[in-house]
Amino acid sequence: MARPQLEPRADREVFELPLQVLPEHIDANGHVNNVVYVGWLQDVGTAHWNARFDAETRAKWSWVGTRHEIDYFRALPPDAQGVKARTWVGDPHGPRFTRYVRIEDGEGRLCAQGVTEWVLVDATTMRPHRIPADMLPAFERV
Repeated sequence: MARPQLEPRADREVFELPLQVLPEHIDANGHVNNVVYVGWLQDVGTAHWNARFDAETRAKWSWVGTRHEIDYFRALPPDAQGVKARTWVGDPHGPRFTRYVRIEDGEGRLCAQGVTEWVLVDATTMRPHRIPADMLPAFERV
């Protein structure tokens, strides 16, 4: 079954993170292993958070991934160069954000896409917390 390709919303900032294909990422089939993609989804989400919020905010809040869904379109071989992840978020729902990720090769071709659900938690108590309104502008396109 063909999956529709994710495209960023016009009102959302798109954050990009370069990715490196390492020898240990390659599986017996000769391409990047599926488990590596889950790590990349987490890496780009974390990098986006760290890039947009100061140390004080990051010390107060944390994110917990509760669901990852990945669709694979094109294998990344061992010599893949220029690989990047592009991510943006949807609308907040209480403590939850859906995060969208496209993983593209050096030619901009979609190799995989992911949809993840993240829950904002108080970093001390680890209890879920509604996403504060003052956090939202950091995820919007300027």
